[in-house]
Amino acid sequence: MALGETALTSRSEPPVSHSWLTSPLAAALAIAASLIAVPATAQAPGADVDDRPDTAVACHVGVYRLDDGSWVDLAPNVGHGLRWRRLDGSTSRMNLNAEGRWVSTLGWTNRVEGPQPQLGTCAESRIVFEDRPGARVTLDVQETTFVGQGGTRLKGRLILPPGDGPVPIMVEVHGSEGADALIFNVFQRVAPASGVGVFVYAKRGSGGSEGRYTQDFHVLAEDAAAAVSEARRMAGARAGRVGLHGASQGGWVAPLAASLTPVDFVTVGFGLAYGVLSEDSDQVIQDLEAKGWGPDVLARAREITDVTGAFVASRGAVGFDGLEAVRARYRAEPWFADIKGEFTGMLLNTPNEQIIALAPQLDAGTSWDYDPLPVLATLNTPMLWIQAEKDTGAPPQATRLRLIALSGQGRPITLLEYPDTDHGIVRFETGPEGRRTGLGYAPGYYQAVLDWARTGRLDGRYGDARLLAQATSTSPPISGR
Repeated sequence: MALGETALTSRSEPPVSHSWLTSPLAAALAIAASLIAVPATAQAPGADVDDRPDTAVACHVGVYRLDDGSWVDLAPNVGHGLRWRRLDGSTSRMNLNAEGRWVSTLGWTNRVEGPQPQLGTCAESRIVFEDRPGARVTLDVQETTFVGQGGTRLKGRLILPPGDGPVPIMVEVHGSEGADALIFNVFQRVAPASGVGVFVYAKRGSGGSEGRYTQDFHVLAEDAAAAVSEARRMAGARAGRVGLHGASQGGWVAPLAASLTPVDFVTVGFGLAYGVLSEDSDQVIQDLEAKGWGPDVLARAREITDVTGAFVASRGAVGFDGLEAVRARYRAEPWFADIKGEFTGMLLNTPNEQIIALAPQLDAGTSWDYDPLPVLATLNTPMLWIQAEKDTGAPPQATRLRLIALSGQGRPITLLEYPDTDHGIVRFETGPEGRRTGLGYAPGYYQAVLDWARTGRLDGRYGDARLLAQATSTSPPISGR
């Protein structure tokens, strides 16, 4: 989830079916695994820093207002085509066919299904969506360079809705992706089209920002806190409520940043309320449970993840004795091959010499020892957490329990969970061998993020989301529409 993962709200073409590896070491292991025919889905941390959109169609990127007042956003894909999104969570990939017509394929499938919007020329800036004409919205866009942690100069952008009155502003906190948020962040258009301002910046090491890609949460939190200050400065009298919005790995960074600088709200999407190592161990357990293994196997798996976690956290300093011991003890067990997780499965199946050779090259400074509990237990900023019930990248069970407990103790935490969704709050279908393919975002998800920024409240219902915790509200629980 924290490494090589693409937050579905920020980038345009993530698969739903792969594992989002957390550690730099895991990426090294994935590369090593490819050399010995072990399936691998990860990439080196920050390897997507050079991702670029399709320049042939990038002129169409923008948010378009239809004649009924609703909007449709056109986002760049990495490499080829566009992706449209709507407030209700519907989305499709768009490509030009041989006849010059745009063809939309549902969600992340290859099925030509659903609305088939058509675009004008680049100069016309127009769209026709389900027979409704629309034109691109002109937003108030200001570019800037500001100073992050350690004097690093970061490229940023403030985007405000049209007008001159105060508006809420969301400061966008990255997930683990290295790609340029100034290109690929979607909320920089859809939020201003809905009356909410956005400050977005290129993560250090990307998009013209100085520095080097890192997964050091403390460094990233200081960058985010500096972004809050810059957003307030640039917005001036137009700054209403200013807060932080982080997804995936940003769920560790955004609350930490809020402990460094005053903000009016925090929103976390599909993040974790416990540490990085627990993410791997929970994924291992989740994988084994999905295969039908019982408590005795799960207990042995915890023994294994204790060993692999210690190895990763020490960056190999504890040596290979523990790894060799669990390999020898359990390699012949029928469940051993079902162990995956973020990095444990790779560690168990990668030769030690390849681990030694590759891991040091890919260390991105991950905050292995970071536990978010002290921050969450003391932060007075109202927080909205939005979870995916069936998240394979960030298993939600432990986070759910921790957040409900903290909310019950009076912490200002609201927890919204979407059933039958995966990482990114994405609805999916399940194909052969359990492979998931995304169909679209959960209805109500975008609206919840925007309402929290506007008012710090959830008013009404948000699709079929379940309200699992709300510290101070007396409103009845949310259920499906």
